[in-house]
Amino acid sequence: MIHRIALFLLFCSLCGLAQSKPPFNFEDMMQLKRIGEPSVSPDGKWVGFAAVDVSLDENTRKPHLWIVPLNGGEARRLTPPTGAGEDRIRFSPDGKHVMFESPRDGGASQIWVQDFDSVGGALTGEARKVTGISTEASGGLWSPDGKSILFVSSVYPDCNDDACNKQRDEEQAKSKVKAKIFTRLMFRHWNHYFDGKYSHLFLVSVDGGVARDLTPGAHDVPPFSLGGQDQYSFSADGKEVAYTSNIDEVQANSTNSDIFIEPLVAGAYDISTYSAYRASFFGIGEPKKITTNPGSDSTPIYSPDGKYIAYRSQLRGGYESDRFRLMLYERATGKITDLTPNFDRWVDSMTWSPDSKTIYFTAENEGEAPIYKINVGDPKPWPQELVAGFNDSPTLTPDGKMLLFDRMSVMAPNEIYSASTQRPYCTYDFKGLAKLRPDAYTVPQCELSKAESLTKLNESVLSHVQMQPLENFWFTGAAKERVQGFVVKPPNFDANKRYPVKFLIHGGPEGAWGDDWSYRWNPELFAANGYVVIMINFHGSTGYGQKFIDAINGDWGGAPFHDLMLGLDYAEKTYPFVDKDRECALGASYGGYAINWIEGHTTRFKCLVSHDGMFNAESAYGTTEELWFNEWEFKGTPWTNREMYHKWSPHLSATNFKTPILVVHGQLDYRLDVSEGFQLFTTVQRLKIPSKMLYFPDEGHWVLKPQNSRLWYQTVNDWVDQWTKSALK
Repeated sequence: MIHRIALFLLFCSLCGLAQSKPPFNFEDMMQLKRIGEPSVSPDGKWVGFAAVDVSLDENTRKPHLWIVPLNGGEARRLTPPTGAGEDRIRFSPDGKHVMFESPRDGGASQIWVQDFDSVGGALTGEARKVTGISTEASGGLWSPDGKSILFVSSVYPDCNDDACNKQRDEEQAKSKVKAKIFTRLMFRHWNHYFDGKYSHLFLVSVDGGVARDLTPGAHDVPPFSLGGQDQYSFSADGKEVAYTSNIDEVQANSTNSDIFIEPLVAGAYDISTYSAYRASFFGIGEPKKITTNPGSDSTPIYSPDGKYIAYRSQLRGGYESDRFRLMLYERATGKITDLTPNFDRWVDSMTWSPDSKTIYFTAENEGEAPIYKINVGDPKPWPQELVAGFNDSPTLTPDGKMLLFDRMSVMAPNEIYSASTQRPYCTYDFKGLAKLRPDAYTVPQCELSKAESLTKLNESVLSHVQMQPLENFWFTGAAKERVQGFVVKPPNFDANKRYPVKFLIHGGPEGAWGDDWSYRWNPELFAANGYVVIMINFHGSTGYGQKFIDAINGDWGGAPFHDLMLGLDYAEKTYPFVDKDRECALGASYGGYAINWIEGHTTRFKCLVSHDGMFNAESAYGTTEELWFNEWEFKGTPWTNREMYHKWSPHLSATNFKTPILVVHGQLDYRLDVSEGFQLFTTVQRLKIPSKMLYFPDEGHWVLKPQNSRLWYQTVNDWVDQWTKSALK
């Protein structure tokens, strides 16, 4: 009895200690280091990575290089915290050098190489700049023999050398005329106007010199991407590269990227020799396209034995949210095999095992992103879950025994983790064994490889603040299908109290909430000033199968809206600490659209926050750039299917608007033009609805600058406080 009392008192003291910690705040978040993907040294002793430092005073974000021993020990900086910064560390094949990119000489970002001491895990000597191209160099990859480097730079397709590119840029910068003439669509994209340049792959000797353009012409190699793995790679013997490109004539309504292979030979730096070799190899002097799928084919990765190229593929053209499948191209025969024909999840980042028998990849599943493994040689391969959690960027040690990856949760941003590639096996009785399915997306906890943290760069900040775990719930949503929701409780939570609610709606719309970290929409930060945060993965969300995703197509204000309302109903009835009379709904992108739709279809909320939301479906079509998105989601154009655009356009319900609303938009947002925000604000002002607009002249679809981010959180939280906390009874 005395022992139990002592344990109880210890537990209570620990609870009191946790409760005494201050809530997480914006300044805490800006102190966190933003860790990139791991890179393993060839001897398997070290893991290198970049970590971004944020300076609120300087309004900057700068990456620097770090290293951690694989067998345990403290992570430490490889490069000083001062200077211009360094990013994307890659070890040379012999382990004697590292490559990184940096603007450290005061100019454009370039590829640098520095000697590496594998015994002490330190950089030695002075860094040497390998590239000097005026149009910047990024995305460097070592050739397998370590003698050359592949990189990306955006250039004018009609320029034959860098002097031409430099002269063209200087002329444009000096010109008093800033007008542009457009002759094609995609004249602006995401947050910038088309400047006549295209991204190309270049090859340069590690000793420097003139870089050779491997992909000349008016096409991007690789295509525009918001992140993820490289869209190009070397073959194991270094004689070939594979890359991704979209060569369709009209880029604005095409998602049809393909995989191409390009030969490399000794002497390729001589353009006459190189061109002749290409002509003899392919017969037509052009790279070889190895995919014919009308949808997106991307992320080619050669197997270590040289037999295959693995890549991701979407079968349906024009649909950016079709299922990503894992495909296998056999180089000797050209045969293409779908390795995941029935695996109803999106294959994301991936890596080969050193013996070329297994592919490891991440895939979203019900709020997590586990690591799966699939055996290439199986006649009917099925991915098996290996590591649970929300993971990304898996890579392997040279012996194939250990996975390295980055992991996050709602309570902590990325850190580098490791896990064994060998799955443990549970001991079951007959009844337990009968419940296991060979095609399951999850396996029992006892069959998962245990992840261990290699880095703890953010522990010093997070250990001194209160963070609450993500809790999930399931309810019956639209079409009587199961839908998942999540709750984050406030600091110093008291189950006997009732709390106001921040109801967050995710964007995409084919995206999802989960146990992951965000700097732009951070649930912990929203909960920190005394709120319950509720999030719903409505129809259209990823991680629940492609049918669930496709349900939103042509039904933007239908099933998703019902899911949101039913999920909130469920939370109100299930959790007594939820104060249904003090709720505010917030969303961005599609979430902003959903807020605008909510404005005209319910008055249950005390306030709304609409960030970068579509307001007028017809005008949004005419001012966006990726037309495939609107044409797929609304099943045509405004002149071929006007009824659909009208049916789901929030602006046509303006006579029902009543709820106070904060409108947020950025001038440089070309996915959803700032005019959408202006139209919404004009409408609610004319209707004399309490409203405010936060306008950023220097931000695009996302608010990225540190001081702008601080203003965003302050303005949004103050708005919600104004309408919910003033409603206290």
